Amino acid sequence: MSVIYILLVVVVLAGAVTAVLSKSLLLAAIALGVGSASLATLFFFLDAPYAGGFELSVGAGLISVLFIIAISLTESLRRRGNES
Repeated sequence: MSVIYILLVVVVLAGAVTAVLSKSLLLAAIALGVGSASLATLFFFLDAPYAGGFELSVGAGLISVLFIIAISLTESLRRRGNES
């Protein structure tokens, strides 16, 4: 079981680092989702189902907000570029 824990921790850390260092918004959101799902899985393996469920719901909301902000920023940049 400890191999699974170590693998999940490595996936969580890799997802977090990729999300922070990525220049592509889509790759960052995917990495954030993978890291969040791995962390929730780790919570479920540690017999903390409420923490796992909370992490899944917060992670899904975080990715949704990230996409909404990104779309609104690119829309305003696109409008600004067409006016020039």
